[in-house]
Amino acid sequence: MDYTKIKVSVTDNVAVITLADPATMNAAGMDTATELADAFNRVALGAIAARAVILTGEGRGFCSGANLSGGGAGGREVEADGKPDAGRALETHYNPLVAIMRDFPMPIITAVNGAAAGVGCSMALLGDIVVAAESSYFLQAFRRIGLVPDGGSTYLLPRMIGKARAMEMALLGDKIPAKTALEWGLINRCVPDADLMTTAMTIAKELAAGPMALGMIRKLIWESLDADWDAQLTAERKAQRKAGKSADFIEGVSAFLQKRVAQFKGH
Repeated sequence: MDYTKIKVSVTDNVAVITLADPATMNAAGMDTATELADAFNRVALGAIAARAVILTGEGRGFCSGANLSGGGAGGREVEADGKPDAGRALETHYNPLVAIMRDFPMPIITAVNGAAAGVGCSMALLGDIVVAAESSYFLQAFRRIGLVPDGGSTYLLPRMIGKARAMEMALLGDKIPAKTALEWGLINRCVPDADLMTTAMTIAKELAAGPMALGMIRKLIWESLDADWDAQLTAERKAQRKAGKSADFIEGVSAFLQKRVAQFKGH
């Protein structure tokens, strides 16, 4: 697929996927969602060789939300009642994208610059490590256009910051500055604007140099959000069996015994 809304590059086993429609502050139309899904799938399948991913935005914003002018809020499909189905695009484009990100086989770092609004907020918060520039902010703006939060926001927010703050973000629709987001536990790092990509890349390179077990770790933690105690213990046992058969485990133990830095290969 030829990309017109995003850019993809690879450095030191880190794939950088950049939303590249700065004129709209990287508003995510269905075309953008399609390109993002394709890029993430290509990395997951090894067509793009990488062991960690950074998702960021070009220009003044990370992602200003769905591209309303491009049909991002639901397309132009009209139902029998003569009114549009504002949830159709979620089913066909946005939900598959966020599902790909949640179930991704390797770490995702989101580097948030400027606005992360609407579905852009959801994509930002799907990062396993969320790094935000000091000038950035997170916004659930749906109330202003008479819609409900989407992209998994109603799932993510209560689990990340609790019911009270999730309600505040969704019902009031106020901007949450990066520093506040850090205090709330919504993000991992808040850094000077000039340090955003350097910080994200440093973290990504460290993760890209890690063992294949990192992918299993992220999977276990994501699944723990819905699992009970016994199910999670069982999941850990199964993952440990798989990790223990990896070449990375052998290398890790050997390096420990030899008192050297492990050289993981990701398998």
